[in-house]
Amino acid sequence: MTTVTTDPTYGTRNNWFARAETWMDARGKGAWIAAMVLGFIFFWPAGLALLAYMIWSKRMFSSKSCSMKSNRMMMSRSTGNKAFDAYKADTLRRLEEEQSNFEAFLERLREAKDKAEFDQFMNERATRDDSATSA
Repeated sequence: MTTVTTDPTYGTRNNWFARAETWMDARGKGAWIAAMVLGFIFFWPAGLALLAYMIWSKRMFSSKSCSMKSNRMMMSRSTGNKAFDAYKADTLRRLEEEQSNFEAFLERLREAKDKAEFDQFMNERATRDDSATSA
């Protein structure tokens, strides 16, 4: 029979690998790299396995820290105070909405810049073609 831990540090994970992964994520990318280096020092296949796992799970190249995922999980945890939980949920929803609006704004800026650069290229090309045909 498998037991499920309900410790908030580990969430509701039920195997040692998942608990170890959560523990390492809580400590960030540096902990993963340190574990990989120690794995190479003490038993190189373990270090190689950790490196492969870090690449496969995109922990090695992600721009965000591994602990961001666990922080988000902690943010959704209830405090027991319904008024505060409602306020926190509303604030988080509003911040996520602002973030998506800002990302949409940045996307529109990128599109406008790309269009302006393309229009400039087409104008220069047309000018070059006109001067080549007139000469």
